[in-house]
Amino acid sequence: MDIIRNPDGTLVVPVEPVRAHTDDESTEAEVAGVEAPPTTRVLHPGEGGYDEALTQWDLEQDPDRGPAVSTRNGRQEAMALIHALSESDDLSVAPALEALDDPAASAEALRHVLVGGVHSVEDFLTEVAQTEGGEPLSPHAATKIIGRVLAEVD
Repeated sequence: MDIIRNPDGTLVVPVEPVRAHTDDESTEAEVAGVEAPPTTRVLHPGEGGYDEALTQWDLEQDPDRGPAVSTRNGRQEAMALIHALSESDDLSVAPALEALDDPAASAEALRHVLVGGVHSVEDFLTEVAQTEGGEPLSPHAATKIIGRVLAEVD
């Protein structure tokens, strides 16, 4: 089962079913009456395991894509993009991407940030605030924006 990314940024991830251990005295009917645990779980941005699941989701979008590589120009444009989208009330990512010189390089830079995990996202947000001005975004808000950008690019 693949990971599903919802429009609100949440991820539906598969969960390995837990095997029910029974003793020798249990009958099949008793075992069959036990409710099966869910086979999926919803993860919210900022929740434990979310960053890893988002990285896995991104990999599932294009399994042939190599590891994320961040270039200087891609990172600079990615910082400007995240800042602009965080300041905008418009939820449309497409116009902001069209204004970039190299949207693919910006997406790669954002993938690189996500692969690094929550500390990488926090460091990136601090850098965005220092470069673009304002207060750093919360990792939760930034991860939602990054997910929207990556979904639009893909």
